[in-house]
Amino acid sequence: MASLSPIMSKSSQSRILVTGGAGFIGSALVWELNRRGYQNIVVADRLGCDEKWRNLVPLQFADYVDGEDLLTRIDSKPDALGRFDLVLHLGACSATTEKDSDYLMRNNFDYTRRLCEWSLAQSSRFVYASSAATYGDGAHGLSDRMTDLHRLRPLNMYGYSKHLFDLHAARQGWLRRIVGLKYFNVFGPNEDHKDDMRSVVHKSFGQILREGRIQLFRSHRPDFRDGEQMRDFLYVKDAVKMTLHLAHSPMSSGLYNLGSGTAHTWVQLATAIFHALGLPPRIEFIDMPESLRAKYQYYTCADIGRLREAGYADALTPLDEAVRDYVVGYLQRDARLGDEVA
Repeated sequence: MASLSPIMSKSSQSRILVTGGAGFIGSALVWELNRRGYQNIVVADRLGCDEKWRNLVPLQFADYVDGEDLLTRIDSKPDALGRFDLVLHLGACSATTEKDSDYLMRNNFDYTRRLCEWSLAQSSRFVYASSAATYGDGAHGLSDRMTDLHRLRPLNMYGYSKHLFDLHAARQGWLRRIVGLKYFNVFGPNEDHKDDMRSVVHKSFGQILREGRIQLFRSHRPDFRDGEQMRDFLYVKDAVKMTLHLAHSPMSSGLYNLGSGTAHTWVQLATAIFHALGLPPRIEFIDMPESLRAKYQYYTCADIGRLREAGYADALTPLDEAVRDYVVGYLQRDARLGDEVA
């Protein structure tokens, strides 16, 4: 194996860059880092006009850099920001329905490529978000042990933009030195700014309050009953622990699936939301839009064997417990990660 970038120490003085640090998983990573005593953190993001700035309010970090300004500064003067022990690159356009291919290529491929080159030149540990969307419909499996990445066929431009960097990193030999994370269906606190990309838990919580029911898509395949389509749902608190485990693991490199390793149906998820609220389930099925039917995944389940082999031994939060923690601890209180210690 080629030598890896020097691993960050577990000292609270380690210097860490988190791109997308105001976003869903990015802000959760900053929260978990704070819990472990890290505060020498630089957050990079583009706050825009939504409410994700609120995710930053309870968090502790040393500096904030605009996401566009970050690349400008490292391109003009690579040492302008100093050296980081760890770069956690979560910044991206995560909308699976985004149609502007040029925008996705700039934000998800080119930005990641340039940031990775800079990180490796600085001998920083580089950990980035790939996506389970790179697997497409799963016809070629959902294995992070796959060596021929060209076999994968993403179903949307978002998945392709992520896949393209995975391919580039493999060609350049970077995957022997960096870590790419294929997050499955992550849900939890700090996602409310994501509009249509919010999890079904967040959307359904609001629908229950408004209408007393949850609407799910009917199945349009004879081998799946309505609501029995399956997903690997991963609580964000587990996702960030997995991420930081790999960031601290000196022999970890390449692509890793981050999921629960268990598939649940949409009906099971919806039922857990009602139970968390102390209400009887009321589920209605609606037709899936025609535009989604050809791109819809009916089954996803992460094989997390590589993650376990890398030494991650923590138990995963059971779905019912994760949903209850999210609904009762955050959604009902309109709270964010970090508010629980306020």
